[in-house]
Amino acid sequence: MNSLLTRRMALLAGADGHALLAQGLRGIEREALRVDGRGHLAATAHPLALGAALTHPTITTDYAEALIELITPPEQDTAAMLDGYDALHRFVFSGLGDEMLWSHSMPCRLPADPDIPIAWYGNSHIGMLKHVYRRGLALRYGKSMQCIAGIHYNYSLPPALWERLRADEGDGRTAMQFQSESYVGLIRNFRRYGWLLMYLFGAAPALSAHFPGRGDFPLERLSADTLYLPYATSLRMSDMGYQNDAQAGLTPDYNTLDSYITSLAAAMNHPYLPYVELGTRREGQWVQINTNRLQIENEYYSAIRPKRVAHSGERPLHALAQRGVQYVEVRCLDVDPFEPLGIGAPACHFLDAFLLFCGLQDSPLTGHAESRENTENFARTVKEGRRPGLLLERHGEQLSLQAWAGELLDRIAPMAALLDQARGGDDCATALAAQRAKLADVALTPSARVLAAIRAEQGSFDAFALRQSAAHAAHFRGRPLAPAALARFTAQADASLAEQERVERADSGDFGQFVQRYQAGARYLPVPDEPAMETVLPQQRVA
Repeated sequence: MNSLLTRRMALLAGADGHALLAQGLRGIEREALRVDGRGHLAATAHPLALGAALTHPTITTDYAEALIELITPPEQDTAAMLDGYDALHRFVFSGLGDEMLWSHSMPCRLPADPDIPIAWYGNSHIGMLKHVYRRGLALRYGKSMQCIAGIHYNYSLPPALWERLRADEGDGRTAMQFQSESYVGLIRNFRRYGWLLMYLFGAAPALSAHFPGRGDFPLERLSADTLYLPYATSLRMSDMGYQNDAQAGLTPDYNTLDSYITSLAAAMNHPYLPYVELGTRREGQWVQINTNRLQIENEYYSAIRPKRVAHSGERPLHALAQRGVQYVEVRCLDVDPFEPLGIGAPACHFLDAFLLFCGLQDSPLTGHAESRENTENFARTVKEGRRPGLLLERHGEQLSLQAWAGELLDRIAPMAALLDQARGGDDCATALAAQRAKLADVALTPSARVLAAIRAEQGSFDAFALRQSAAHAAHFRGRPLAPAALARFTAQADASLAEQERVERADSGDFGQFVQRYQAGARYLPVPDEPAMETVLPQQRVA
């Protein structure tokens, strides 16, 4: 354990430190496809009973109209978060009719690309902007790749904790600067060690043979309707089917918040010739917001992002530049098909310990060589993480995944103990023990369990995912909400519909002028003459 980590842990070991740790926040965002009883993509619009996707705070849509997204508010207590998340699912199922939520990250059987409806947010300018952005994604990447689903885990430590560390270390930066750069340091460490999460929680080693977005990816056939890689942990997070030259090989500079903002701003402000040739309109219809490498910040797909809650109409990078990093969003988690919620409490508890470790551990700046190592280690783990004897690379030397993972779990153990002391109980220690078991027996990993379950279904991914989807639907429908809770959710949905109507009535000017004003926001960000991004191995694709 390095001296900085030892010092910080000692500072947080007392009652005051425990109180700060207990104030940490976490939240979940889940994407899930709506499907019919046969396991085919739902052709229906986002259900009105669930409210307006544009304005509802916890129920929206992601790329496709059928790709629902469920969002929990930030909570200090994991059990409270999961209870609220469970209630949200129960409400959603009350409004789905005969439809279900697909239980897997990799999509169900999809219609032809032109027949996948893009999410619709109404006729307001902001609603049309969201829709046109998704038209641009369809143009740039294809629709099928946008139907891959995942779990996002949002995590933060209280500002008072960062301030305590800053004061103890005599750091001369402002509180905002110290907190922001500490979160950016957490992200650098996450990029060093994030492959561990893919071994422990990757749950997408196979997919339907009907999925059209594979490109030249060398998959093997498990059965007539299923393709896989024998040792894969997460095909979702691989470069499978990723053929967009505008993003391939580009990674933002995570050495400071300013360099991160500058590198993304560059991609948002530099035209990309193939997109210029496509233009922004066809036959009078908008087809993309602009012709730059990125239409907006969120088009850059990464395993983790620095985040700050933005004001209405504010660009995310402006929010980061003006007020600093507020939390991190972990985006690499697959939906766990064995969990009705897509994620279980043990995973949440382990993630808290893992992210605390990444945040408190010393985080040297990342050079070009290490950036390549980080990307390659992640890519090896998602494609062949369960391969016996798999080697990763650390500072130019090879070592086995098993040995490095065991070392990391040993280093995370004190974080788990510290969190358990702060919260009371042994949830984090128990979660850590479950991860050690996966390291000792690869058959316990979600990806191995998924393959075993698919083989039990005569090798059919579609049959396995449909069976799990039906079981999870029964789980939620068998526990309807109490009338008072149902009334609260219904009132929230009704309020979102009314708010969408208000937004649409309040619009003025035409949509083109609105887009120009929105684009102007990106031009005021710091932009170098050329995109300030490192060229690395192909970037992993996140849904």
